[in-house]
Amino acid sequence: MVITAYPIVNNLIIDKINMRKQIFRLLERLSAEAMGAGHKLVINLFEALSPCSGMVVSGYWPMRYEINLLPCLNALCSYGCRTALPVILPDEHVLIFRAWAPGDQLVKGLYGTLEPSHEAEVVYPTLLLVPLVAFDRSGNRLGYGGGYYDKTLVSLREWLTIQAIGVAYAVQEVDCVPVGAHDVMLNGFLTENGFIEISE
Repeated sequence: MVITAYPIVNNLIIDKINMRKQIFRLLERLSAEAMGAGHKLVINLFEALSPCSGMVVSGYWPMRYEINLLPCLNALCSYGCRTALPVILPDEHVLIFRAWAPGDQLVKGLYGTLEPSHEAEVVYPTLLLVPLVAFDRSGNRLGYGGGYYDKTLVSLREWLTIQAIGVAYAVQEVDCVPVGAHDVMLNGFLTENGFIEISE
């Protein structure tokens, strides 16, 4: 099911707030079976993106209604990839990524997120698995409003070849995400139903 986006009007912030509310209401109604769809991501991830042993891959610790990425991170570690989680640097309004593997300690970060400890090594992922609220087939992502990933992706792409892949339930797809000048497009979207590649 594809949700029709709210019409884009002059107030971009209101459009984004309304779309977030719409998606959150939808996710609240997901069945228990759908909530277990994270395991389906593993097959789709390896078929579509072919991660290599030794590659640094960033993920996220799932919160609220986010699709469970932990099975993917476990599989990536088993395959020989180095996995990492984002850490928010509020003063710089940007993210860094610290090495993390299943079983490693996590600490509470800004906005209630869980992050690797400050002792964990800072790493630079070439594959980023990015959480989101909504996405469209033009490569646009609606996040939570902080702009951390947008600024981080711009910074990384200045000196590193990366793939930034949004991860979500298939029902989080919309016709058109309201976007502003500083919103950054992603390279594709991974859902429990498959992979959506975005052509450049």
